[in-house]
Amino acid sequence: MIIILVQYILTMEIQTVTYCVAMKLKDGLIFASDTRTNAGMDHISTYRKLFYFKNEDREIVIQSAGNLATTQSVIAKINQNIKDNTDNNILKIPTLFEISQIVGTILRETIIESKSELIDTSTLSCSLMLGGYIANNEPELYNIYSEGNFIIANEETPYFQIGENKYGKPIIDRIVNYTTDLENALKCTMISFDSTIMSNLSVGLPIDLVVMNRKENKTTQIRVAKDNEFLLKIRKAWGQLIKENFDKVPPFPLS
Repeated sequence: MIIILVQYILTMEIQTVTYCVAMKLKDGLIFASDTRTNAGMDHISTYRKLFYFKNEDREIVIQSAGNLATTQSVIAKINQNIKDNTDNNILKIPTLFEISQIVGTILRETIIESKSELIDTSTLSCSLMLGGYIANNEPELYNIYSEGNFIIANEETPYFQIGENKYGKPIIDRIVNYTTDLENALKCTMISFDSTIMSNLSVGLPIDLVVMNRKENKTTQIRVAKDNEFLLKIRKAWGQLIKENFDKVPPFPLS
C-alpha cells in the first residue's frame, strides 16, 4: 500500500499536461505551445515547452508534451551537445531527418535511464514535435514518439497536435489544409487554443508562438499573454459567432 501511494505521488509530481500545435504549410511553419504545468486549486505554475534553436543556416523548433522531467533532461542533453560541439549537435547535423533520429534516440535513452522500480516507462513518456529548415531546403515537420520513432508531415497531413488536443482539434480539422495561408492558419490556431483553455484547466496561458514565413524569409517569436489584444478579440468574436450560428440550426425533430 505504501509503495502504491509513493508511486502515485511521484507520478503526480512529474506528469504534466499541455497542448502543442505545429503546422507545415505551403507558405511556412507555425508552432504554438501553452506553458501550464500545474493546475491545482491553489497552485498554478508555468514552464516553457517550445524551444528555438538557430544559427547561420538553420532554424529549428522543438515542442514537448508529457513528463516534465523527461522533457527537461532531453532539452538539457541537446543544449549540452551544442555547447560541446559533439557529433550529435543539432546545429551542425546536415538534415532534419537525421536530427529527428538523434532527438528520438536521446528521448528513448532518457526514458530507459530514468526507469525505476517505482516509475515505469509509460509514466515517463513524452512526445516531441520538431520542425524548421536547413539552408535553402524545404521546411520539414516531425512528430517524435517516446519510442524514438517518428512520422513526417506532408501535404495530406500538414499539422500535428500533442497533449490535450481533443478540444482544439475540430476547428483545425475543418479549416486547415496545406494551402491555407499563414494568417488564417494562425487565427485558427488561436481559436483552437482558446477552445482548449476554456474547456480544460490543465492548459493555460501564456502561449509561446513561432511563425516561420518562408515567402518573406521572416521568423516571428511571440509570447501571447492573457491581455493579448488579438486573443481577446478572437475569444469575444468566436464565442459570439458560435451562439449566433447555433440559433440558426434547426431543432431536432422528436416526432
